[in-house]
Amino acid sequence: MMENLFIRSLYDLSHTAAATYLEQYTYPWEALAGIGEFILKLGETLSTEEYEKRGEDIWVAKSATIFPTAYIHGPAIIGPNTEVRQCAFIRGNALVGANCVVGNSTELKNVILFDCVQVPHYNYVGDSILGYKSHMGAGSITSNVKSDKTLVTVCVGNTRIETGRKKFGAMLGDFVEVGCNSVLNPGTVIGRHTNVYPLSMVRGFVPENSIYKRADAVVQKVE
Repeated sequence: MMENLFIRSLYDLSHTAAATYLEQYTYPWEALAGIGEFILKLGETLSTEEYEKRGEDIWVAKSATIFPTAYIHGPAIIGPNTEVRQCAFIRGNALVGANCVVGNSTELKNVILFDCVQVPHYNYVGDSILGYKSHMGAGSITSNVKSDKTLVTVCVGNTRIETGRKKFGAMLGDFVEVGCNSVLNPGTVIGRHTNVYPLSMVRGFVPENSIYKRADAVVQKVE
């Protein structure tokens, strides 16, 4: 069961510039601590034909579209053909892949977004990793700190995995769909190709190829 939470089970690493960084870890949350440092190293290696440096420790692909009211704080990398729309707030330690959408009033902090990720409307994504072609519906957010400020654990059935982290939002596998106005509580891990109903409150591990209706109603998709 624990193997379902491994990086290799959640993500196709061919769809991120962070592949070499992520493959050194077993669980994806282990990578959260070093995202900023990795971006700084990667940024210095990027092609000046494809990327331009905009401010301190900020690399933006020349094919990306950054709206004038968006704010980006480094270290950050914005990939090719990505859109960062009106009033987006990128607070730093953000690696955003190719063909992504960071939408109006969306806030990112300490994240890796694989290629083709969409967080298009009023989303907060913090201390999280979002897999290839994952999508968060309007108003859906990651909650990355527990209300009692204790360290986050990941619940898999009756088993708890200690992460040692105070801040940990959500790990979304490839092709995950999160419905509008859902809250992904600290320590949420969602397997590939899973759909989450709108207005959901999610915690712990949700298996791949599932439909999450509520905590006591998670069903497998029918092929």
